[in-house]
Order: sequence, then C-alpha cells, then structure tokens
Amino acid sequence: MSFSIKPTEQLLRERGLQKGGKVQKFIDSECIRHMDKYTPFQTGFLKRSVILGSVIGSGILRYVASYSRSVYYNNAGRGIEGTAKGGLRGRNWFERMKAACLKIILDGARKISGARRR
Repeated sequence: MSFSIKPTEQLLRERGLQKGGKVQKFIDSECIRHMDKYTPFQTGFLKRSVILGSVIGSGILRYVASYSRSVYYNNAGRGIEGTAKGGLRGRNWFERMKAACLKIILDGARKISGARRR
C-alpha cells in the first residue's frame, strides 16, 4: 500500500489559503465591513482611509488618515453614535469589532475554504 501527499503550496492553493488567496481577501473585506459601524465618524475620511490605505488580501489593514492612531487610542466616543451615548463608535474599534464579529468572520472563511466545523 502506498500513498502520496500533494505539496503544501498546492494544498493551500486548492483551499484558497495561500498568501493573498480568496480566504484572506474575504477576511480583510469582512473586517473592513464590520469595522465600519465601530469607526468614529466626523467627516467620513477615517472610515474611507482604511480602503484607501489597504491592499485587500495582504492581511494588513492600514488607515492613511494622519490622525487615525490618536483617534484609535484616545477617542472619547462622544459623537452622535458614540460609545458614551450608547452607540458603537469610539476608540479601539478593531478590538471591539473582533469581540463581536470574530465568529461570523471565521465561519465565512471556513465555508470558503471548504473546512469542516469541529
């Protein structure tokens, strides 16, 4: 009895798990989509800057707004939909989105890759 195993790169490519593959593109785009309702909004540029600064499929989401770092860590959430008024917008928006939406994003990635649920 003998068997052969496909090369790792081929196995990853068949599932869409290679670098820049369909699973990574899905995860990047879903993170951007879900972060939209958590990102502070004054003029809308901060929300758009992640689309302008990121390459979907790279696994890195980059905000190009010059003030994005200070807003991420220091925003008080006092706007109309801010956390101080019972809304979702405010500091640490990626971490808060991840806490709320990680299962949804991973379930979608699992379906795209054809993986079975444990």
